[in-house]
Amino acid sequence: MDTGTWPRVAARRELDAAGVRPQLRPAYQRCRMLNAAHGRTYFLATRLLAPRQRPSVHALYGFARWVDDIVDDTDRQRTVADRQQALDRLDGELRAGLRAGSSDDPILAALIDTVARHGIDPALFTDFMASMRMDLTVRAYPTRAALDAYIHGSAAVIGLQLLPVLGTVCPADEAEPYAAALGGAFQLTNFLRDVGEDLDRGRVYLPMEELAVFGVDRDRLAWCRESGRPDRPVRRALADQVARTRSKYRAAEPGIALLAPWSRPCVRTAFTLYGEILDRIVESGYDVFRQRLAVSGPRRLEVAAGALGSVAAARLRARR
Repeated sequence: MDTGTWPRVAARRELDAAGVRPQLRPAYQRCRMLNAAHGRTYFLATRLLAPRQRPSVHALYGFARWVDDIVDDTDRQRTVADRQQALDRLDGELRAGLRAGSSDDPILAALIDTVARHGIDPALFTDFMASMRMDLTVRAYPTRAALDAYIHGSAAVIGLQLLPVLGTVCPADEAEPYAAALGGAFQLTNFLRDVGEDLDRGRVYLPMEELAVFGVDRDRLAWCRESGRPDRPVRRALADQVARTRSKYRAAEPGIALLAPWSRPCVRTAFTLYGEILDRIVESGYDVFRQRLAVSGPRRLEVAAGALGSVAAARLRARR
């Protein structure tokens, strides 16, 4: 089987398992391709879910990716007002589609179907769009509370959107705080890894008052970006942020046991791999200004392979 055939076979198997209607299959396939192309760790973890769950995860990712691409459009001819207009237009199309139960746009069509299948609260998408609009004008967050307000819409709601797809062994509202916390932990990890790239976009996603304790401000961060290396105050400030982020992972971890057994290996894999990004940051001496640190491909595969046994056992128990 050639390399082009296998993804199509896998996609068809997932769509069959999920019972996706023929007219919606191209829409879900579009979202799957976006996830495979851009979400390396995310896509790998998704492969550990049951085939019937994967199309919905791809749909949620596809929409989030679309919005993110609008916000971070690097075309200098597209002004903030242009991107604001694009977000407003997309938001309006989503709201109309959710009311109608359908959309002519393939990504929205898959998303709307996923929302209906799993009873996902539409308000979560309202909160998501609100944070994405903040990215157009907000350049820094003075306090942890201000950053948390942004993270609620940019990341915590992603965990809450996924929760009905993943399933729980308890009432969903008991698992929701953990799902939100894990989404936030992943986002904070991204912020630490992407300090340099975010500076290039004019943004700082670390609480300025916490950085100031170590004598760090935007100008010092910008100097580190220009020189390609962190100085001692910045290293100390980033070490503090890593420690705070690890505490978020510890707070979120008990929620994994509340998920449906067949979903736990996927989330555990993402939990492990994102946590190891923090390890890479520390091991590099907090060198987040001249490179984008990541867990290696072989390590990602090693962690995923280790989860396969848990996947098989969970699926076997589910059939009994």
